[in-house]
Amino acid sequence: MATDYAPLTREHRPRGHRVPAVLRAPFEARAWLEFGYVLLGLPIAIVTFVVAVTTVSLGAGLLVTFVGIPVLAAGFLLLRAFGALERGRARVMLGLDVASPRPERGAKPGAMSWIGAVLKSGVSWRHLVYSIVHLPWAVFSFSVAVVFWTFGLMASAYPLYWWTISGRDGQRGIQLYADMGHQIFLSNPAEIALTCAVGLVVLMACPWITRALVSVDRLAVASLLGASALDHRVTELESDRGVVVDTAAADLRRIERDLHDGAQARLVALAMDLGLAKEKLAQDPEAAAKMVDEAHGEVKVALQELRDLARGIHPAVLTDRGLDAALSAVASRCTVPVQVEVDLPARPAAAIEGIAYFTVSELLQNVSKHAQATRASVDVWETGGRLMLQVGDDGRGGADTTRGSGLAGLGERLDAVDGVLVVDSPVGGPTTITAELPWRG
Repeated sequence: MATDYAPLTREHRPRGHRVPAVLRAPFEARAWLEFGYVLLGLPIAIVTFVVAVTTVSLGAGLLVTFVGIPVLAAGFLLLRAFGALERGRARVMLGLDVASPRPERGAKPGAMSWIGAVLKSGVSWRHLVYSIVHLPWAVFSFSVAVVFWTFGLMASAYPLYWWTISGRDGQRGIQLYADMGHQIFLSNPAEIALTCAVGLVVLMACPWITRALVSVDRLAVASLLGASALDHRVTELESDRGVVVDTAAADLRRIERDLHDGAQARLVALAMDLGLAKEKLAQDPEAAAKMVDEAHGEVKVALQELRDLARGIHPAVLTDRGLDAALSAVASRCTVPVQVEVDLPARPAAAIEGIAYFTVSELLQNVSKHAQATRASVDVWETGGRLMLQVGDDGRGGADTTRGSGLAGLGERLDAVDGVLVVDSPVGGPTTITAELPWRG
């Protein structure tokens, strides 16, 4: 990712709100959405709890007749449906986007294999746990939220409706206390004002109390109703596999194009020249010798192109002597002086070594083509079981992975092997690009 260090000007700095957050919170949509979430949570929790207890109890009781197995599976499916409802409710009312769990697939075709997968799935049991523990929490949060919001609204609005309850059967306002000899009403102006002030304080606190309550719901929904870490990893690996396949296909097309347009075309021309030389050998030996000499030059050029192509696939120096020698060879072909420092305790895995080589090679090509630099550096080291690469130059900077450049594709290829690419390239330079790869030695 690119890092922009340009300071914010006065015109671009976000302006603070004139009204403090504590005063405007009760009037914001977020507060009422969160309060609505708490209100809806109780009836949904009751229904979900009843479904969970009924289906699990019925299924467990019928296990001896085998009917309990599909009953349990059906109960888990219902709980998953309620889980989808809860994720949607959290998305709309809390702004919490939780990824849906992956659908269950049986190891073999057939209903029984699928039912077994549902029963063994950790997702199903997490939905069951949520359905059971959510009810007591929903009762508590509903009670707290309703009491505080009701008191805050009623007390703060007391001056508006005080007159409607005064003067009725000796009632002078809200009665706080009464016994055989004493009655205490909130009736004089000071008491009415104090009641209103207390109500306003409570009303100002209501959004924050509600927010604290729904934070528990956020945690429960994210941890119990979302995709598991394994699901996230599978999705990530599927995405990485697509990147690897696309990259491999692009490399194969590049190799085919280089062979067709380069060495293959030269070899075809060479074969034609040698054929002509063979025909002229008896009639004009000098012309034939000249054509053979030209063909010899073409052979040298074709061999050099094949060597370059082989180096682009996997250089022999990398296999034989490791990253230090291979990166020194790459640096020698750069258009600017490059200082190379490699400090590795051993050689990493061959695949990681190849990725590191091509990463540095591509970054140095960018330095030659775009950086307008006078010098560059390559540092390679190992730390914490990770292979670190850093390429820097004193060029014009402005490199960015978000503009469709080669850096974006390079970052995707590194991500496919659990690597990371970090670009620090402010306009005007210098540029420092750091790559982190797993060691896997």
